[in-house]
Amino acid sequence: MAEPAQKKACLGRTFLFSSESVNEGHPDKICDQVSDAVLDACLTADPKSKVACETATKDNMVMVAGEITTQAKLDYDKVVRGVVAQIGFDSFVDDLSSVDSKGLSDKTCEVLVRINKQSPDIAGGVHVGKDEMDVGAGDQGIMFGYASDETSDCMPLTHSMATRLGKTLTEVRKSGECWWLRPDGKTQVTIEYLQHPDGSVEPKKIHTVVISTQHAEPLKAKRTKECAGYTGAEMTAPSMEEMNKEIVEKVIKRTLQSITLKNGKPAISLYGDHTHLHINPSGKFIIGGPQGDAGLTGRKIIIDTYGGWGAHGGGAFSGKDPTKVDRSAAYICRQMAKSVVSSGLSARCLVQLSYAIGVAKPLSLFVETYGSEKGKLDVDDITNVLKVEFDCRPGAIAQSLALREPKYQETAAYCHFGREPYTKDGIKFFEWENAKDLAKYKAMDSSQVTAALKGSNYLTKWVD
Repeated sequence: MAEPAQKKACLGRTFLFSSESVNEGHPDKICDQVSDAVLDACLTADPKSKVACETATKDNMVMVAGEITTQAKLDYDKVVRGVVAQIGFDSFVDDLSSVDSKGLSDKTCEVLVRINKQSPDIAGGVHVGKDEMDVGAGDQGIMFGYASDETSDCMPLTHSMATRLGKTLTEVRKSGECWWLRPDGKTQVTIEYLQHPDGSVEPKKIHTVVISTQHAEPLKAKRTKECAGYTGAEMTAPSMEEMNKEIVEKVIKRTLQSITLKNGKPAISLYGDHTHLHINPSGKFIIGGPQGDAGLTGRKIIIDTYGGWGAHGGGAFSGKDPTKVDRSAAYICRQMAKSVVSSGLSARCLVQLSYAIGVAKPLSLFVETYGSEKGKLDVDDITNVLKVEFDCRPGAIAQSLALREPKYQETAAYCHFGREPYTKDGIKFFEWENAKDLAKYKAMDSSQVTAALKGSNYLTKWVD
């Protein structure tokens, strides 16, 4: 006789969950990076630029379109070609039977520009004539942030692994270690989880890994022709079988060694003979980039966030300045959720904000901890803690996370979250990954948190 559902829930639940990612050479990711390179160019000259830049690519063409108001003088052609070259697209042959075409060329691609200024209706309602803290949201919308204690960076392991597999593919390509790899590629990871009665989740084993990566012609491609500027000894691309073996050793296993679980062990401890591998399951993947598929900005929003965990409000990030709360509010939501988890208030946390165009204060704040609270505080208390500690007005977010700096192209591939925060040339990258220390609230009870809320200035930041 089957156990009652209530009893099974108390004992925990085992399930499979999957997340996917794509490399920087995927057509949609090319577009995200171009849009953010345009944003960076604007912010470099004019930190108050208002930018909404979309990009599309197909075959040997890249088009940027949108609304931009800035004091910067932009050379769009130079920006686009720079991104394409940095990714590694340096050849295009208008023939699908060609093995020499990587799918896009930084030197010969057509660059189209369709840029207008920001609508005066939007400008007047959002920021014109307003103090920084009174600047309204650039649009209405809902945004989410998520964190889980299953990894050291509070990211879900499925997505952290899928993302880093793609980054490692790029690293071994650009270093020359696997020179026969090309820029386009996709990854996918399935992990078996145990959900504990307290709502936390624990990865138990890596069930499946899928990698589809663009590559040069097996057994025929020559390194001097494949890799522009290479002057070393001539090499020939390995067979598909050898390529796949190298991907397992130099990409999968290496990546798993770099990810730390909450028990301190590397993620490779969950990998073994039980793991199903599908490396280039379609056989070959020579045609890639925009020649294989058209690309658009904002089509990889789940890859940019949490790989299907938590929730998503639907708004894309790339090409948007900080007044666009699709981006800035999603960043502060991540910081709030990560702060809750890393401070030990709960094992998992989901945070939602909502906004109205032209209104500075968020309309709502929602917190979900999946029953995984660890101390005396319940989810309502944790919500109040966030109201005390965070200011989610667009102007305040831009200040606290230093969002008017030119640093966005770096975010546009390999996920906006779970990245190591750092400062370079005075610019703070991934500042939202610096969690606030909320540990002092662990020792408080509900009445103490309520008193802290009432004694704070929360009504200047929140509706209620």
